[in-house]
Amino acid sequence: MELIDIGVNLTNPSFAGQQAALLERAEAAGVSQMLVTGTSLAGSEQALELCLQLDEPGLRLFSTAGIHPHDASSWTTDSARQLRTLLEQPRVRAVGECGLDFNRDFSPRPKQEKVLEEHLSLAAELQMPVFLHERDASERLLQILKGFRDRLPAAVVHCFTGERTALFGYLDLDLHIGITGWICDERRGTHLHPLVSSIPRGRLMLESDAPYLLPRSLRPKPKSGRNEPAFLPEVLNEVARHRGETPEQVAGHTTACARAFFSLPEIA
Repeated sequence: MELIDIGVNLTNPSFAGQQAALLERAEAAGVSQMLVTGTSLAGSEQALELCLQLDEPGLRLFSTAGIHPHDASSWTTDSARQLRTLLEQPRVRAVGECGLDFNRDFSPRPKQEKVLEEHLSLAAELQMPVFLHERDASERLLQILKGFRDRLPAAVVHCFTGERTALFGYLDLDLHIGITGWICDERRGTHLHPLVSSIPRGRLMLESDAPYLLPRSLRPKPKSGRNEPAFLPEVLNEVARHRGETPEQVAGHTTACARAFFSLPEIA
């Protein structure tokens, strides 16, 4: 089975000096391609550099570029220019991680909304897909997206953890949905079990969000307690179980979906 991990935080300090070995383990587990998430201008530059350093042929590692809502306060008058420069690089395949986080409110909500709109404007202009973050802000995110959706080629709500109303609101806007190890969490992820079957084929993608969200159902657990792309099959199996599909079926359509969404090359 071939899998694509649409969200791995490979620039996280916990992975420092270990990325090459991590990629080997991922490939051995069937994860053929990955999107390295950019969450700040500096982090997006670092994500791009890792792709170039670790995958010279340009077949397996790609990145996103954006400013996470936690860091929306860092947006300046020059940020759009810097972000555009990054988005014009061939290895960068999506705008983001951007969005709204009304759970922690690390940046003021009006600033988060303004910065999200800046990202969406760039995505519409450059005709690039969007990698979205949302926590406790689905209604406001939907309101903002409705004003841009007709001009955007595609957008994915990554690491979806919301309720039924939010999911169907996103699907009604023809958005894609990313599912992580949250679905493997018996404490807080069981509400996703009946919902995941409602995501149509062609709109569902899988992600580790490593090093976060280690699947709690994983056995044995790594001593580090850190998630990595090699554990994505655990998410695959849980999603397949609740969709009434085989792991092979889910791997097939989620991989095809991710490849089309991010315009990724075929792996021979």
